[in-house]
Amino acid sequence: MVATVEDGRLVALRPDREHPVSKGFACPKGIAFTEIVNDPDRVTVPLRRSRARSDEGPVEWEPVSWDEAMADIAARVAAIHRRHGSGAIGWYFGNPGAFSYSHTLGLSMMTWFGLGLAGGRGLHVFTAGSQDVNNRFVASQLLYGSPLALPVPDVPRTDLFVVIGANPVVSHGSVLTLPRIRDRMREVVARGGRVLVIDPRRTETAAQFEWLGIRPDSDAFLLAALLHVLFGAGLADRARLARQADGVEWLERLVRPFSPEATAEHTGIDPDTVRGLAVDLARTERAVVYGRVGTSVGSHGTLTTYLIDAVNLVAGNLDVAGGAMFGRLGLPGERWLNMAGGALLRTLYRRRRSRIGGFPSVLTSEPAAVMAKEITTGGRGQVRALFVSAGNPVLSVPNGGELEKALDSLELMVGIDLYVNETLAHCDYVLPAASMYERDDFPLAFQMLQPVPMRQATEAVIEPVGQARTEWEIMDDLAHRLWRRTPGFALLALVRKVLGAFGVRFSPRLLVDAVIRLADGGDRFGLRRGGLSFERLTADHPHGTVLAPQLRPGVLREVVAYRGRRVRLRHDAIAAEVDALRRRTEVEGYPLRLIGLRETRSENSWMHNSPLLMRGGRSQRALMHVDDAATIGVHDGDLVRIVSPHGAIEVPVEVTEGIVAGVVAVPHGWGHNGRGRWRLANEAGGANVNLLMSSEVGDVERLAGMARLTGVPVRVEKAGRAGAASGTGVGAVSAAGGN
Repeated sequence: MVATVEDGRLVALRPDREHPVSKGFACPKGIAFTEIVNDPDRVTVPLRRSRARSDEGPVEWEPVSWDEAMADIAARVAAIHRRHGSGAIGWYFGNPGAFSYSHTLGLSMMTWFGLGLAGGRGLHVFTAGSQDVNNRFVASQLLYGSPLALPVPDVPRTDLFVVIGANPVVSHGSVLTLPRIRDRMREVVARGGRVLVIDPRRTETAAQFEWLGIRPDSDAFLLAALLHVLFGAGLADRARLARQADGVEWLERLVRPFSPEATAEHTGIDPDTVRGLAVDLARTERAVVYGRVGTSVGSHGTLTTYLIDAVNLVAGNLDVAGGAMFGRLGLPGERWLNMAGGALLRTLYRRRRSRIGGFPSVLTSEPAAVMAKEITTGGRGQVRALFVSAGNPVLSVPNGGELEKALDSLELMVGIDLYVNETLAHCDYVLPAASMYERDDFPLAFQMLQPVPMRQATEAVIEPVGQARTEWEIMDDLAHRLWRRTPGFALLALVRKVLGAFGVRFSPRLLVDAVIRLADGGDRFGLRRGGLSFERLTADHPHGTVLAPQLRPGVLREVVAYRGRRVRLRHDAIAAEVDALRRRTEVEGYPLRLIGLRETRSENSWMHNSPLLMRGGRSQRALMHVDDAATIGVHDGDLVRIVSPHGAIEVPVEVTEGIVAGVVAVPHGWGHNGRGRWRLANEAGGANVNLLMSSEVGDVERLAGMARLTGVPVRVEKAGRAGAASGTGVGAVSAAGGN
């Protein structure tokens, strides 16, 4: 983006035509961010709740100074820590935080050097990843030995791009950083290739390419059937597989029962179509299968992601040009760093378990689906203080009503964000966060997800609005105030003091600059003339610089973190998931299946306060097939009641042929209930679709702690019809979209 600033105020944003990869493309959300930065509803000073959290009635806030807020927060955290240990403190980290290197690294420091080392079980860390991407990390850990070995589709060079459960025309890529991805997909077709979208809905991507409808939450059956054909029809290059992986014969036996005929009843896909696709994946020289959120948030998300990689591997499309490839930073000793880091994270995954449900630690985090129970269940490690940064879990975790009630039982709750949202309305303090235009940045988490490797860094465009601070500065202030009171922060203070003696300030900027300098293209701290550093990137390459035109194939042995450098296919946990998949039964009384829906003009729950994005009377709608709508007698705009075994909501319906019969699609992120301090969002209202989802331990995916957010059994009725489940939360909306 190119920002226009007048008198220190951001007044406009436009696409950067000189960017070497995006070349003048931006999505509507990027253009609208001027409104977010200057929003009169934005939090710009620290706020303290002036009424007890359990009081009914409107939430009242009063501005306080930073010193007053941080002094009270630090004193209360220290008291809770003294009485109950670090396990009494939790932190929820939302999706936008992943796009700020200082936020991510700052929280990592808090976890490792601070509260996490202060005795006891350590800080509870919950992230939006357990509603999105944690299964990808676990599948990579199983296959490659490291959760950070993430294959990305080489779209610029592929001739067959199979997209399952993803909508890149709207998302612009997810766990894939490729600007202008729609153009890249069109180029695949222009050179004689194919883009095939497999999804229960004719998404915006499917409408522009080929669409193959599939029943929700059946992707694992399809992928297992593809493997069945690849092995059974002699399409696998067994010599290549023997060089790359262990456990090939085990995998072949595992998928033997999943013939296309046996899986058709689950997927709704004709067996001949499955066989033809398997042949195309094996015989097309450059082909790749790519899956994202739709394949991640079903009942077997980790298994499904594992099978996507297995299909790419067995079809000969892993670690080759045009297939699923791996990015690398190019750090000195990166292979050994991968091995050491992978071993540590695998150990944490095995040994550190959540108090509720015994779920494994995924990149040190716990499932957000059980966060409410971690707050309300007594005993050692009960969460009594909670920080929420860049997140709105009341609208994003399953059973948000349960979480709302739990939040009011906390001894302390602190939010760090741009807005007082539905979650932060329960806080004792809400602290104003700087936006991305008010801080420096470098896309650290996404460096290895680029089919076209590049580097770009930015300095702050404007000063923070009002008294806003970066999340890192707030964490640093808290750590400074706590260092005399907790052993972990005392260690952090010692590290700072030692570095300070050499004139170096310990900060995320220091760490990310070291990564840039040591990685491919870096100056190696002066050893490579003309190389990159954070400062040189911002000064000499403001539009970014491309390191290589494409990823390098043949790096699998460098990426795999296992000692033998080979992919490990055999895992008892995967076999157990396959067994559970075969034994899965349907829920009686709920004949339809609910899926999610990504919207071009929404970013999860936090961009419904932008007039530009909400223009045209936007409101939430449930999509339903014409035949299903006729069965219950509803038409466009009618209010319907969607009931699951766990809750119920009311929402207007939109009738369409662009969805598989028996499926209902509802966009997430709505359900603004008036408690947040964002007026336009409150007027938009809508229903919180995650009230239909289960937060019961037995319904959370075991391997990655993922919430089940797709393929949920539901029934749909005309609004007001008798017989709905009792005792469930309902977010009711009128046809106009109001509360």
